Amino acid sequence: MNKKELRKKYKTKREKLTFEEIEDKSLAIANQLLQLDIWDKTYYHIFLPIKEQKEVNTEYILQILAGKDKEVVISKSNFETTTMTHFLLTDNTKIKKNKYNIPEPIDGIEVPSNKIDVVFIPLLAYDKQGNRVGYGKGFYDAFLKTCKPDVIKIGLSFFEPENCIDDIHSNDIKLDYCITNFVRLML
Repeated sequence: MNKKELRKKYKTKREKLTFEEIEDKSLAIANQLLQLDIWDKTYYHIFLPIKEQKEVNTEYILQILAGKDKEVVISKSNFETTTMTHFLLTDNTKIKKNKYNIPEPIDGIEVPSNKIDVVFIPLLAYDKQGNRVGYGKGFYDAFLKTCKPDVIKIGLSFFEPENCIDDIHSNDIKLDYCITNFVRLML
């Protein structure tokens, strides 16, 4: 299937999930993450979920990061330039939803992308080769290109991988891991 078809398929699958299923699966994903050898790093970039899109609830991962005393980074999106600015998440960070219902920091302490060690990436779909499908704007590809070469890229998904995504582009950046509620896939 191509990316457009996969977006439609997985948006439909997500729409069918109940609130309880999202919470249970999100907690299971956080527990799967504990098995990875990634916890010696310092800066962890995480997305705050768009609840209206039924994304993985990253609150459980945030609790793990806080418990391990890690530096947490969240982003603000610029839809005119398809870029993201990254901010340290602190007790004083004020969050506001943008017009697309993405929770974002209003402002704060900016963190350059080349300091980030681990990036948790929202997914609609992915394949067994580590290719991923998001909403199609290219925010994460642009962001990941500015990260250091050894940044660890971890996709979070409620669903199993596709065998293959047909229309992969040369500028698409692959995942290192994909974590689901039932398995962790090293790619």
